[in-house]
Amino acid sequence: MRTITKTSGAEALRATGRRLTRARRLILEVVRATKAHPSAAMVYGDVRRRLPRVSLATVYRNLRMLAAEGLLTEHPDTGGMRFDGNTADHDHFTCVACGRIDDVPAAGARLARAPVPPGFEVLSRRTEFYGRCGRCRRRAAPHN
Repeated sequence: MRTITKTSGAEALRATGRRLTRARRLILEVVRATKAHPSAAMVYGDVRRRLPRVSLATVYRNLRMLAAEGLLTEHPDTGGMRFDGNTADHDHFTCVACGRIDDVPAAGARLARAPVPPGFEVLSRRTEFYGRCGRCRRRAAPHN
């Protein structure tokens, strides 16, 4: 589990002109400690166990702010927004059966050379893969 210390979290937020409140530190810890790409409701549940008075609105607002500041990333999902503590360049595989999202190493330079319409500037790119994870494939396989 990657823990956000007051120093590392404070430095990252200070660079953006923001304070490291207890709620923000816990939200960062929860999202960065998992590879599950949690929803705001999942983050809220985990943060609330350690900070019982936190509101769902506070968690939503801070998740969006932390993502806007580049400390987390947002991942659109059919059930709403999911959050990712891995801010390094990578892609995602989403299981269409169970909703699990896994990180996939970025496809790299060959996609960076894809044609771009005239007048556009690419700031980032992301590839999304959809299919069934190994567990769901095994469940769906006919049993002989």
